[in-house]
Amino acid sequence: MDTLARLVPFTRDVFFGVLERYNEAIWPAQIAAFLLVLLAVWSALRPFPGSGRLIAAILTAAWIWTGVAYYMLHYAQINWAAWAFGFVFVLQGVALIVTGVIRDRIAFRFAGDAAGWVGLVLIAVAAVVYPLIGVGSDQGWPRAALVGIAPGPTVLWTLGMLLLAVPRVPWHLLFIPLLCSVIGGIGALLLVLPQDVALPLGVVLTIVLVIRKNRINRP
Repeated sequence: MDTLARLVPFTRDVFFGVLERYNEAIWPAQIAAFLLVLLAVWSALRPFPGSGRLIAAILTAAWIWTGVAYYMLHYAQINWAAWAFGFVFVLQGVALIVTGVIRDRIAFRFAGDAAGWVGLVLIAVAAVVYPLIGVGSDQGWPRAALVGIAPGPTVLWTLGMLLLAVPRVPWHLLFIPLLCSVIGGIGALLLVLPQDVALPLGVVLTIVLVIRKNRINRP
């Protein structure tokens, strides 16, 4: 536990203080991020030519923004590992833009299967339930982690979107979100963050469903 505690060398109040200053500094980017998340989900529910590239571009923007604006410019004030986390988020953004935008190798569509329904649930939790828990337990919206601009809900939303990928889910796009979910689960344990409990649960569901989905759609 002492080794794990080195990953979060600060108190719960210090953590939410940084999150509050971050939200205040970037306002009203939260609104734009939420609208882009809705656009990505709508594009998967109603796919059209180029929708895969659009969704990948939105995911890319969210990961790179969070890596730079949140981790490198704000979280780095309290955690020595913030630059490493930020680099990993930017790396995920690069993987998304190369695979989904430049090469156009991934499509998203709600197929009505188990993976699709669980994907929608994870997206709803990330976009709605996650911040509501934060608002209710952490003294107001400025201290809430919001989808598209904060790590936890962005990771969970990404897992949900990737479960909507067709016909198969690329494992190389899942590795970093799954790793971040595990790290987020550790943070939830050490800082007592009830909303982050959804992250390890999302890991288990995603792995099981992706293995099943990729096996069914084996080329």
